Amino acid sequence: MGDAAEGLIDADARLQERMEELEQSRQSARTKKPRVDPERVRALESLRLARVELQRQLELTAHPARREQIGEAVAEIERRLAAMQ
Repeated sequence: MGDAAEGLIDADARLQERMEELEQSRQSARTKKPRVDPERVRALESLRLARVELQRQLELTAHPARREQIGEAVAEIERRLAAMQ
């Protein structure tokens, strides 16, 4: 009966060690992941899409005043993108 009790204690100790290892691996996995701000990702994607649309409009526009306006808008979007990155 003594051997059975020792085996039970050993199994319990191994189980406890394994639980501690799993907890450590979970904590290290949490700290290693880069924190992603969904609002920032949304803003960046919105600016990229706006830039693509304005560049498309710039290619199709013939009027010089409108081309200048669109060019300024594209430059502003690029400044904002640079500031966010």
